[in-house]
Amino acid sequence: MDVQPELWEIALSVGAPFVLAIVELFHPHPHDLMKLDLNAWLFVHYAQILLFPLSALGFTILVRGRAGIAAIICRIAMFVFGVLYLAFDTAAGLVTGILVKAAQSSSAPNAWQPAIDAVWKHPILGGAPAPLFAILGSVALTIGAAAAAVSFKRTGSSWIPVLLLVLSSFGIAVFKTHAWPGGPLTFGGMALATAWLQWERIARVSAPQAVPATLES
Repeated sequence: MDVQPELWEIALSVGAPFVLAIVELFHPHPHDLMKLDLNAWLFVHYAQILLFPLSALGFTILVRGRAGIAAIICRIAMFVFGVLYLAFDTAAGLVTGILVKAAQSSSAPNAWQPAIDAVWKHPILGGAPAPLFAILGSVALTIGAAAAAVSFKRTGSSWIPVLLLVLSSFGIAVFKTHAWPGGPLTFGGMALATAWLQWERIARVSAPQAVPATLES
């Protein structure tokens, strides 16, 4: 059953992924860690500490008040995404960036390379080539988006925002990065789909209900 979304719910469910998409437009591509633009790198990853869990919460709020297995799966999957992506991005992003910054400031930057590689190439939390937490997090995001889409379609949402929500969630997995184009296309598309779904939801809930005609005595 649909409920009227409150203003703060709309702001969070649309605003968090939208701001995340904008931030990730400035995410440097780490072709050579020792030559990173560290100011941009650290700014983006500090911001993502807040924006990943807020986006996960926003997508969870999208199914607030809804019963059924699809809504439950959405809540669980988005929680998993938020936890895993926060852990992954803290290690691969912030820890790596802090180590690189220390290396660049030292008189022997090459001495830091083993420590940097130990974090960056870690198979679970690292940044390359395919860390487990990043993979599982992106899968959880897609499962959560698909579950939310099913929940909304069952209550009368149109096909375009439902499909946009699901297709956008594959961006990180397809492009294998949350820098451009993966992250911005994923979270920008999901923010647009969420705004559309919330607008349709308000229209449905606000629409006057048909009143059965009564027989005149």
